[in-house]
Amino acid sequence: MGFFSRIITFFGLVLLAHAGYSAYEHTLLYSNTASIAGTALPLDIVIEALASLVLVSAGLVLGAEKLKPISWSEWAGQIEREGGGRNPYLRLEERYGFWDVRVSFTSP
Repeated sequence: MGFFSRIITFFGLVLLAHAGYSAYEHTLLYSNTASIAGTALPLDIVIEALASLVLVSAGLVLGAEKLKPISWSEWAGQIEREGGGRNPYLRLEERYGFWDVRVSFTSP
């Protein structure tokens, strides 16, 4: 995660915490009133919560790793070109007593 994305995520989380605290304080102030119209959250708290959601989402998306290929053949080909070190099925493929089809058909 890059520095810029961490700053955006942190700022969004601070805004989200502030919006949550403001909503909590607002409900405490208007909890004794019987009016239903007085219990709705003010527009600035709602806008702050939505803006913080957008900032946190943008920061996390910017800091995410590169996506893996969707196709299994591309993914397997990429692992084979890299030497197979990241292969999650390497332990299954190296089990003794199983016939390796790739080796049998490539040798003369």
